[in-house]
Amino acid sequence: MALYLITGGAGFIGSHLAEELLRRGARVRVLDNFSTGKRENLAGLGPHFELIEGDIRSYHTVQQAVREVDYVLHQGALPSVPRSINDPITTNEVNVGGTLNLLDAARDAGVKRVVYASSSSVYGANNQVPKREDMTPQPISPYAVSKLTGEHYCQVFSRTYGLETVSLRYFNVFGPRQDPQSAYSAFIPKFAAGILRHQELTIDGDGTQSRDFTYVRNVVEANLLAATAPGVSGEIFNIACGARLSVNEVATHLAQLCGTQARLVHGPSRAGDVPHSLADISRAKKCLNYEPQVGAREGLAQVVAWFQNKFAVEGRSS
Repeated sequence: MALYLITGGAGFIGSHLAEELLRRGARVRVLDNFSTGKRENLAGLGPHFELIEGDIRSYHTVQQAVREVDYVLHQGALPSVPRSINDPITTNEVNVGGTLNLLDAARDAGVKRVVYASSSSVYGANNQVPKREDMTPQPISPYAVSKLTGEHYCQVFSRTYGLETVSLRYFNVFGPRQDPQSAYSAFIPKFAAGILRHQELTIDGDGTQSRDFTYVRNVVEANLLAATAPGVSGEIFNIACGARLSVNEVATHLAQLCGTQARLVHGPSRAGDVPHSLADISRAKKCLNYEPQVGAREGLAQVVAWFQNKFAVEGRSS
């Protein structure tokens, strides 16, 4: 029974990974310091689950976490472009220093492969669409720089030390368990929750900016494929749906799903934002056998249903 380490496993994506791996019969170890992850995301995961509470910036902690591990799914990071603009130092310490700690410890521990969560933000000022992996990255935020640096470290550890790595560039992942409350919350959970609560919501800029919104189940499947696919060490893959919606379209569709009018206002454009993002996913399809299972509109319906259930439970318990 393979043992997987998920860094950041109490977070949104990490907890979905843990749940699916356990469902498939693997053993799962999670490393998380709960700075953004939540304990409730790990509730009821059963006997083949183990938690190490700690920080990837601690080399000793990371050494402990990788012992006897077969595969690492490295989700641990400080997310958010705005957060990185406000605090680039901490973003670098966690996302770059923490990744280097993990790669070095994984090499010494004989880990079979590290799958690294990168980001479409690395494309940055490169306005060409769709985004292909062979394009020159032009990051415009500290977060994007940190993610691109992690990719480079992964490739160096593959080429120089023989540690197998695969980097996955996520495109605007969304789904259940995303926190709508944080100042750095992603757009979809904030708007889904806000529309259901009849709150006034602010769209950054004119709302015509478009994204390749990617439901979390697709990202989970991509990670599991990337962990064991042959002949892909050192490679980088876009993980998305290969289709895009504008922010205005998503807000309108969420309101329709909620059965109510959205109270929307427009604010200034967000620093470090890019106008349009769309992935070419042909390499992931060819090399990983990746195929997105859930489209953006179906995923939005799943998110609204999840929030409706969550609010109903909270209402009954209050």
